[in-house]
Amino acid sequence: MTVSVILAHKGKDIVTIQPEGTLGAAVASLAEHRIGAIVVVDSHMAVEGIISERDVVRLIGERGVEALAAPLASVMTRSVVTCTPDETIPVIMERMTRGRFRHVPVVSGDKLVGIISIGDVVKFRVEEMERESAQLRDYIMSA
Repeated sequence: MTVSVILAHKGKDIVTIQPEGTLGAAVASLAEHRIGAIVVVDSHMAVEGIISERDVVRLIGERGVEALAAPLASVMTRSVVTCTPDETIPVIMERMTRGRFRHVPVVSGDKLVGIISIGDVVKFRVEEMERESAQLRDYIMSA
């Protein structure tokens, strides 16, 4: 199975923010949408960075609440690990585990088309395992 299957189930709604925005605006958006990360994009939806809850906590811990006034361009994570819709779920799971991050923007060409979280991946895997288990039970019962 591929990332596109997860996006098809969860939808392709993406919350983004421009690099000119402040960390405070990003925090407000994270809270409003009840999400753990927000992708920073340019006007063409190209990924420029990402801000996660962990980043916010680290920045406030380092700089205090003054960090909330900082422009995102100066505090966002710039080297964003992305994936494409045709990558497989096991590959993405391994990438997330090795990189120790919970959100991966999905890009097609240079354009952001979605975002998946570790929760999305785990939910998909659990559902997949439940389907396989049910199929095995049906097979055994019909034998």
